Amino acid sequence: MNTREIAKEYRLSHWAEILRERNARGKSIREYCKTAKICENVYYDWQRKLREAACTELAARTQERPAEDGMQSLVPNGWAVCANTDEREKKESVMIEICKCRVIVDAETDEGLLGKVCRTLM
Repeated sequence: MNTREIAKEYRLSHWAEILRERNARGKSIREYCKTAKICENVYYDWQRKLREAACTELAARTQERPAEDGMQSLVPNGWAVCANTDEREKKESVMIEICKCRVIVDAETDEGLLGKVCRTLM
């Protein structure tokens, strides 16, 4: 890994932490950016870059090897598998939420379809 790639990974992880912090505080993007003195356009730009990086990594993983260990291998580095919010659902699943778009992925989800969805969302 060269210096540029390391710097890019550092920036992505830094901004991922900022997005997690905003989520944890439950503030709107506008409100969070105002209090944190972050330009909203910069916030949205980094949010887009993080999504692109996650989808690229997901697509690369699904092409390299099929999910041998269930959905865990589909989760990009630095992302976490969230617990089910609906206790009625018995099977393991991952919910990916981007703006108002929600995708629920489980062991039966077609990997090719998931890759297409990620490319579309990018």
